[in-house]
Amino acid sequence: MNLPLRSLLVLLLLTTYSLKAQEALSDIEKYPVFESCEGQSGAALADCFNATLQQFFYENFKTPEIIGEENYSGVMVSLLEVTAEGEFKVLYTEAAYQELKDEVKRVFGELPKIEPATYNAKPTYVQFQFSVNLPLQAPQITQTTASASNTGTTDSDDTSLVVVQDQFNTEYEDIKSFPYQNEEYTSQLNIPLSHQNYAMFDPAMNQVGINNHTAQKPYVYEEVNKYYNFEAANQKLLKKKSSWLGRKWWNEHMGIVKGEDYWFTIDPGVDLQVGRGDGVDTYNNTRLVYFQGGLGKKLNFFAAVYESQGRFAGYFNRYAESLRPDGGNPAIIPGRNIAEPFRTDSYDYPVAEGYLSYAPSQHFNIQLGHGKNFIGDGYRSLLLSDNASPYPYLRLNTNFWKLKYTNTWMSLRDVRSEVTLDGSFRTKYMANHYLSINVTKRLNIGLFEAVMWENDNDRGFDLNYLNPVIFYRAIEFTTGSRGGNAIIGLSGKYKFSDQINAYSQVVIDEFSSGDVFGGDQSWKNKLGFQLGAKYYNAFGVKNLYLQAEYNQVRPYTYSHNTIVLNYGHQNQPMAHLWGANFREGILIARYFNGRWFGSAKLTFGERGFDFNTTEDSFYYGGDIYRDEADRPFDTGIEIGQGNTTSVFIGEFQGGYLINPATNLKVYASLLFRDFTPDVDTATEFASSSTWFNLGIRTDLFNWYFDF
Repeated sequence: MNLPLRSLLVLLLLTTYSLKAQEALSDIEKYPVFESCEGQSGAALADCFNATLQQFFYENFKTPEIIGEENYSGVMVSLLEVTAEGEFKVLYTEAAYQELKDEVKRVFGELPKIEPATYNAKPTYVQFQFSVNLPLQAPQITQTTASASNTGTTDSDDTSLVVVQDQFNTEYEDIKSFPYQNEEYTSQLNIPLSHQNYAMFDPAMNQVGINNHTAQKPYVYEEVNKYYNFEAANQKLLKKKSSWLGRKWWNEHMGIVKGEDYWFTIDPGVDLQVGRGDGVDTYNNTRLVYFQGGLGKKLNFFAAVYESQGRFAGYFNRYAESLRPDGGNPAIIPGRNIAEPFRTDSYDYPVAEGYLSYAPSQHFNIQLGHGKNFIGDGYRSLLLSDNASPYPYLRLNTNFWKLKYTNTWMSLRDVRSEVTLDGSFRTKYMANHYLSINVTKRLNIGLFEAVMWENDNDRGFDLNYLNPVIFYRAIEFTTGSRGGNAIIGLSGKYKFSDQINAYSQVVIDEFSSGDVFGGDQSWKNKLGFQLGAKYYNAFGVKNLYLQAEYNQVRPYTYSHNTIVLNYGHQNQPMAHLWGANFREGILIARYFNGRWFGSAKLTFGERGFDFNTTEDSFYYGGDIYRDEADRPFDTGIEIGQGNTTSVFIGEFQGGYLINPATNLKVYASLLFRDFTPDVDTATEFASSSTWFNLGIRTDLFNWYFDF
């Protein structure tokens, strides 16, 4: 009878494990000492210890009857430890019979307490691999040479003893480092969601005939790297720097660690701005650190922590303060976080973002994080945008054939004083799914559905919505249609050529065909649409990118008669920055030349605000955080109703990319904003703003100043 395969594998593992450890045996200054070995040292002490232990085992071991009955022959392996107190312990025994394991434990349990081994003159534990050939015969121990003794072995026909403890002393030295080879570019990490950065590879992602999907953002590097070689692109930008500081400032991540199956980078960053706007000095002082890496080829991680203080142009400060949460804090910085007061006229707003990204196969990516998502091909999105503050989310991307299916589950907050309880903000949830279909090599169509619900009746996160392949509207009826708010949407993109494509979105909130097509402009006609086009390498100019976009959303879209169920988070819209009740046209130009870049953006719009006076306190449908029951009429609803306001915003920026690995940029920007309502009120009044900024920033997210 022979040992089973499992036993042989364990024996092989222990043997390999012990042989690697032998190299460090000389670290033990003194072997454990039996009373009979006192006075000896070095190789002689090791020989004496081994001989005494093997002889003790032979004299006390009683072969179980089953060995003879089965006529068994084989190998038994034990892992022993002499503790720092000099006591023997059997840590593990691999044997064919339980009777053998029990007998080994009994024999070594009878060993006396001895003087422990020492390392750096201090008692330490030592582990041994003790191998025995069965049937057992008397050990024939021979004196080892000095060389053999230094490896802790003795020669015996039937037993052997090998030190395995010292492998722990070499683990640190055994760690191997490898050169970093831009592993992030082929990883499951998200590409930081920045319009300026995405414009660089947008032409490559929109070639006629490629089977990808561009609406679900942020992208992961691996899916984009197939069409846009990040490493090759960045190689063209690298500066010839040999010094450590030169390489880190101009070309590389600050800290890099790469092992056999893992890697990570760590970088400090900034978002420093100084300027003047609306007649006051403005600034932003953000210090950040971000950490990213991978464990194996399927799991990646990212974390960023921002600590910020700032004071902005007057119109921006007023908007931030209009978003103020319950609890006494003065503002919410749009797109960032709740702000505390800083000094007498500034804000302090910390932000933390991060996620785990896992790809179990080529068809799936799963992310659990705290951050933002975006659905659409435009500058704005009427379905899901990144202009609100970060939030916890779980996202599942499924990509196969001509399809990409994205499911996202989010935990959001309503921070109004009306729903705050015991100092805690009201939690609500959103689940959405977006199915992207490449109908032809030029035409893409997307189907979108989202539902909001709150923790009414203590139902928490409703498990009904975890099903990724079901219509949420049907679930809403089974759980109580008044307990949720469903929104559906459509999107499309058509590639006329490799240089020109057009895109669109339609959002439908609580669709009612009678109200939509009835012709009386019902307030229930909650629709919005987007139409846009992009032109790459425009007019034959390489790296010139042009974009035109039109958006309009009817009044009361995204709102709800139960305000907490609106399409918002932390007093900010989850779709378009302007909420509802608006028309908007946008023209964008971007240009790149090496590390230099520039952009221009013009926004024209018409918005409808509430008057919020004692004479007129009606809700006209622009602010999604109001009760629809306060509307002034049911029909004749038009875009721009209420306090009609014309808006013009021009933004111009030019800059230089300092480090392509970290997206560190230096820039100058100029913004002009003209805001003209029909009637000046306490919150909306005619104003013109000119805001000039100089800055240096690590570009990891979008700032939106165009509201």
